[in-house]
Amino acid sequence: MASEGILLGMGNPLLDISAVVDDEFLQKYNIKLNDAILAEEHHLPMYDELASKHNVDYIAGGATQNSIRVAQWMLQIPGATSYMGCIGKDKFGGEMKKNVKEAGVNAHYYEDETAPTGTCAVCVVGGERSLIANLSAANCYKSDHLKRPENWKLVEKAQYIYIAGFFLTVSPESILLVAEHAAANYKVFLMNLSAPFICEFFRDAQDKVFPYVDYIFGNETEARTFSRVRGWETDNVEEIALKISALPKASGTHKRITVITQGSDPVVVAEDGKVRLFPVILLPKEKLVDTNGAGDAFVGGFLSQLVKEKSINDCIRAGCYAANAIIQRSGCTYPEKPDFK
Repeated sequence: MASEGILLGMGNPLLDISAVVDDEFLQKYNIKLNDAILAEEHHLPMYDELASKHNVDYIAGGATQNSIRVAQWMLQIPGATSYMGCIGKDKFGGEMKKNVKEAGVNAHYYEDETAPTGTCAVCVVGGERSLIANLSAANCYKSDHLKRPENWKLVEKAQYIYIAGFFLTVSPESILLVAEHAAANYKVFLMNLSAPFICEFFRDAQDKVFPYVDYIFGNETEARTFSRVRGWETDNVEEIALKISALPKASGTHKRITVITQGSDPVVVAEDGKVRLFPVILLPKEKLVDTNGAGDAFVGGFLSQLVKEKSINDCIRAGCYAANAIIQRSGCTYPEKPDFK
């Protein structure tokens, strides 16, 4: 049975500012649908424009935090999950703490005195989304916070540790500390490719951590970018998944399992030199509200069964269930109770 603190996430906590926009808005800020990028100078006015001219939802977000919240929702066991990341000492930080506490996650935030809480503009057009993250305080996480006894205790308690690739841009040192701890203590360490730009521009940091990764998640675009950056000369997602699972590992305790989602196409799972395909739950177009958080929710659902030591089949089923529930709502939100069987 999953116990208190069994699952730990570390990442960039962002307050999602989610709104339905139009194509003109996308063009104005030069953003593409189904993309995730870091905000540049010309994007910065967007946050105020969204808040003042659109009907916005504020939701505790950031990829890892989303997955941990969804896993907590699926598990329905108080305090089964914990989370670390950096927020500012401000109104948005207070909003985040309240939101995450209500979700039942045991969050130990590092609170930065100088930078505002990070935000993510979630621009939705026709159910598809574009994410523009302004990391601010999330960028200030320090491994000193991780090393504090009360925080390192969360690491020691956890049997499963999940970190999205986005955290490679902030604190690769913290990731390596927990990855090495997981390998030395026979724990399960999981990561996500997270975005094409991570695979392209943070390859060195990604390569250092990869030997410790027991489960790697991603979508088809990220997998193809990962392949291209490594000169693999294949666009075939199944081949790429196999190649990723065969990359060298630092510890032989666990094999590597690669899980690649492909929107409404089957989920690709590669392990032991074999590929399996799992169909997703198809949703009629009129029920689709917002794809934001679908990938994070899939991982959260998957983790909720993995920590109970269920089969890969059950983990994928739970992932598909959670993703399906979340795309029928605005932002990464969910009904009060899951009805996953």
